[in-house]
Amino acid sequence: MAKKEEAKVRYISPLPELREKEYDPFLEATLQFERAATFLDLDPWIYQRLKYPERELTVHLAITLDNGRAESFTGFRVQHSTVRGPAKGGIRFSPNASLSECKALAAWMTWKCAVLDLPFGGGKGAVICDPLKMSENELKKLTKEYTLAIKDIIGPFKDIPAPDMFTNAQTMAWIADAYGQGQGYVEPAVVTGKPVHLWGSLGRAMATGTGLFFVLEEAAKYLDIHLEGKKVAVLGFGNVGSSIAKLVHQAGCTIIAVTDIFGGIHNEKGIDPFELEKQVGQTGSVVNFPGTEPMDNESLISLPCDILIPAAVEGQINRDNADRVKARIILEGANGPTTLEADEILKEKKVLVAPDILANAGGVTVSYLEWVQNLQRYFFTEEEVREKTKKKIKKAFWDVVATMDKYGVTLREAAYILAVGRVAESLTALGRAA
Repeated sequence: MAKKEEAKVRYISPLPELREKEYDPFLEATLQFERAATFLDLDPWIYQRLKYPERELTVHLAITLDNGRAESFTGFRVQHSTVRGPAKGGIRFSPNASLSECKALAAWMTWKCAVLDLPFGGGKGAVICDPLKMSENELKKLTKEYTLAIKDIIGPFKDIPAPDMFTNAQTMAWIADAYGQGQGYVEPAVVTGKPVHLWGSLGRAMATGTGLFFVLEEAAKYLDIHLEGKKVAVLGFGNVGSSIAKLVHQAGCTIIAVTDIFGGIHNEKGIDPFELEKQVGQTGSVVNFPGTEPMDNESLISLPCDILIPAAVEGQINRDNADRVKARIILEGANGPTTLEADEILKEKKVLVAPDILANAGGVTVSYLEWVQNLQRYFFTEEEVREKTKKKIKKAFWDVVATMDKYGVTLREAAYILAVGRVAESLTALGRAA
């Protein structure tokens, strides 16, 4: 059996180096896994098997732009684990995409699916591009070329992509079409997050935000507090940030600050997310919303508030700003928004961090339900989707709390212990060669 002492050394020793290195998402994900492993008696072969992705694919794509110029793009697809089912994970289009980021996000998806006890492993894909500078026709060409490049490793029982940063339901429809042309028939179960009229699921658009709200409700019960009147700051106002903002607003919370990639706004008396969403639809940004003052991300993170919701990108709460956090609850809408060093600081400050692999699992839960519907060619009502999601999320929250109480650890550590334990148990039961 693996020695716990050795696992602890593997976890602790890299931390000082992080202070000197640029943020590396896969290193963060690996250290989180290693920390969970210190609490579990993993066989060495299982430890090594789960530490690294099963597969990493890099592809190079060439398309002709609207101006007639040919350009090459680099894309990735990573499958961290298929032990408990097909890989599941989004595809993002971003100028900052990287293989390390995809590896981290794929690992986090493995653990997220395990926390929710879904029959999936973790995957992630990306294309390095700037979608804000590309036409819809160019994005369609790029998406279909990317699909053709990864078609051999995706499929309804292999790897099921979904939308992510700067991709959406339309992107998924293009993927389904490109994949279907290669198969000779349309297979809706190859992706999730599709348009409803193309066999997508009702309730998918708000899924991650809805799941966040269910976790927040349970966290409030755990802390024995009421949500009404609580001050909320939201870092990021994309699909996830806007969805959770509307839900907490309806629950009686006061949203005092919001930021996006262009800037931010602040008003202690409150910001109406429904009106803000209208402005974003017209201008593309939250900036200059009437009745507010400008605010940046760092200022938002340090605001006196009850609930802080990071819903943007990785590493936003880190060693440089964690000590300035004044929120009682951090509800992680983004993947990996809090670094390990920040976690240690927040633990000392007794901030309850609802970790990403639990808090933002509403999206993959509804994706699971969409996949089930596609395989059966039988569809649920929106109310059925919501109730099934609610049941899954709330059970997962209290499973994590039970693990937290058992080991005397934080919610994040408990979520990882639960997840890694479940995947390791499945791997052992399958009898894979040691």
